[in-house]
Amino acid sequence: MRYQLSRPLQPFASYFDRSRGRLVEEASSPTRSEYQRDRDRIIHSSAFRRLKHKTQVFVEHEGDHHRTRLTHTLEVAQIARSISRALGLDEDLAEALALAHDLGHTPFGHTGEDALHDVMKSYGGFDHNAQTLRIVTSLEKRYANYDGLNLTWDTLEGLAKHNGAVLDKHGLPAGRYACNGLPMAIKSYNMRHNLHLSTLASAEAQVAALADDIAYNAHDIDDGLRAGLFTLDELRDVAHVKRLLDNIYYLHPELELSRVVHELQRRVITQFVEDVIVTSEDRIFALQPKSSDDIRNASEPVIAFSPPLAAADRAIKGFLFPHMYRHPNILRIREGATEIVQGLFEKLLANPYLLPTEWRLDDKGDSARQVADYIAGMTDRYAILMHRRLFDVTPDLR
Repeated sequence: MRYQLSRPLQPFASYFDRSRGRLVEEASSPTRSEYQRDRDRIIHSSAFRRLKHKTQVFVEHEGDHHRTRLTHTLEVAQIARSISRALGLDEDLAEALALAHDLGHTPFGHTGEDALHDVMKSYGGFDHNAQTLRIVTSLEKRYANYDGLNLTWDTLEGLAKHNGAVLDKHGLPAGRYACNGLPMAIKSYNMRHNLHLSTLASAEAQVAALADDIAYNAHDIDDGLRAGLFTLDELRDVAHVKRLLDNIYYLHPELELSRVVHELQRRVITQFVEDVIVTSEDRIFALQPKSSDDIRNASEPVIAFSPPLAAADRAIKGFLFPHMYRHPNILRIREGATEIVQGLFEKLLANPYLLPTEWRLDDKGDSARQVADYIAGMTDRYAILMHRRLFDVTPDLR
């Protein structure tokens, strides 16, 4: 079956001229939609530029071919636009959400996040999704009339609900926040600008979230193979991947390894994207939504994998966890990265004069959160450099 490469915007899509607006009212642009303006503000932010030198899985200086947080973000944005275009959704909103979804990540990837959360437990913890919202609503200092980027409600909602509704129908923390509670960054902003945290997000936000999963699976397989953390033969333990590899070798029996890896990555992305489109069309047809709010108020997401591809997604992640994320080489780097992040936190919290002047607070300020904000914004190389300046010994992350 062939799908239209582009469709008119569907009734259930997010229309920029029906947006709930911005916290600080602004005149509209004569040349760009509101979601295009959001996208552009994200791209021009300081936090977006820093993604170039932040870890995805490998420390960013390890090799030119491994993904960084920025290259991952660009791959997510491309996939999100492709899916949105096929489903008749607003591509610009989906792209804006994809480009912003990882702005809150610390140096050294999830290792840095875990390390910062551990030392912040007594101060409300640390969560990269909440930090993303904090960056775009407060920490970016670029505009004369407000802090943050003053993004539309629709973009902020999608960022807050990147992993689904964060409150249940009774107003209690749900999903990933069910155990530890709603992060203060989300809670405090929601009091100023109600993001309707107990509903699902827009279809565009749901697309951006699944595009994140698709990109992760494809490029982590690619990076893991290139780094020699596992082999193609080991990957055959994942039935879905085995079928793809068998097809590649059937069509190209003498193909060199580097091209096999690239063909595998392409096929993983293509199969998951096409599956999302077909499955989502079926769910949308069953729901018959007439507006974006019908999507938000549905009992389950309309953007989803089919059961077989959802199982394949779990199987790929189940393979990557022990073979890549917990590989001895990666664990060694994790230990060193944890030491750097936690050492910096303890040193800066005890000696706030070491912070740049603009980051210092008076005695009434939340100094721990301020230090966490500062460290979370660091690139890998800056965190290593600062640790070398403040400590006699710095772990070697190679």
